[in-house]
Amino acid sequence: MSQRAATIVGGGIGGLAAAIALHRRGWHVEVLERAPEFTEIGAGISLWPNALRALEALGLADAVRELGAVEATGGVRDRRGRWMSRTDNAELTRRFGHPLVVLHRADLLRVLADALPADSLRPGSEVSAVPHDPENDGPVVVHTRGESRPDLVVGADGLRSVVRGALWPDAAKPRYAGYTGWRMITEPLAVPPAEGAMTWGRGERFGYTALSGGRMYCFATASLPAGTAAAPTAVGSPEYAELLRRFGAWPDPIPALLAAVPEDSVLRHDLYDLPPLPSFVHGRVALLGDAAHAMTPNLGQGACQALEDAVTLAHCLDGTTDMTAALRSYDLLRRPRTRAITRRSARLGTIGQLSWPPAVLLRDAAARLMPARATLRSMTPVLGWTAPGDRMTATGNEKH
Repeated sequence: MSQRAATIVGGGIGGLAAAIALHRRGWHVEVLERAPEFTEIGAGISLWPNALRALEALGLADAVRELGAVEATGGVRDRRGRWMSRTDNAELTRRFGHPLVVLHRADLLRVLADALPADSLRPGSEVSAVPHDPENDGPVVVHTRGESRPDLVVGADGLRSVVRGALWPDAAKPRYAGYTGWRMITEPLAVPPAEGAMTWGRGERFGYTALSGGRMYCFATASLPAGTAAAPTAVGSPEYAELLRRFGAWPDPIPALLAAVPEDSVLRHDLYDLPPLPSFVHGRVALLGDAAHAMTPNLGQGACQALEDAVTLAHCLDGTTDMTAALRSYDLLRRPRTRAITRRSARLGTIGQLSWPPAVLLRDAAARLMPARATLRSMTPVLGWTAPGDRMTATGNEKH
């Protein structure tokens, strides 16, 4: 079989992972990224056991774990700082084979990019069109460097995907979740919190988790109309001032964490998900990651699912000349799973953002009554995923 070629549109986590998985199966790959370099700024990322299993299939799990942090415990608190539920990371590892690892997105992206030949990475390559070439019965990718005519195109270009827009023009547009989000990383702390937590308020949430080097990754949400901006300030960052106004009097350690955040480092984005697509495949074009199934961050599964996509896509294509059947298998494996996780994440966000006082009281009471083991057990369909061909199963793990 002659060497096959793939053009991956988008150099984020899913795109780079797909390129690695295909490259290691003998494909010639190129990764087109519109940004001038392959990097991300200012945010952490949670890698749950299913994501680490995908990275294990790529041979990169150990390298990623060395850069990350593993907390002993974490959980959910109420607005007064009282614990409503807690999760033991050791139990997570026992059940699913890996802990929850948190690291900077830029560190993960660097590990992925370093696993590819340098000449396969094409920064500054913005895609403008993905027409079909009837003469060669294949896709064409038009970009700032020219045209690519590969055997396969992978659309990994995010929520506002150009590939999806070109080939799925009638698909539903991304929908606003009803709340905005802030992300930030503290400076190194002398005594960082020993436990991570998500604190639920009324229409607002604030979470924090450990990174390496004594830093903490913090994230917050508030129910606001789409496009709302922080009020201008005479001095300093408006978004930082907005965070202080909303969360500066919340329970410890939130005020201290905010005090350790560089003002100009706060990132804010309205949060969206993507309604279900009829297929992740169009001819010899496959979507993955946010381009296929953008989801809210409530389960911490966006990047995890992109990594699963990448490993599954390469597995389906491995050793077959029937690309149509291979891509059909990829679609059948990934679309139902990611649809269910997208819905579950949206439901959790709705619960977390409740603002009507009686509903908040009922939510918090229910959270206190849920045993930790039941919470972990309910996550088995999400965290128990195994890479295709992996002999370990979530069911077998769950029995121990």
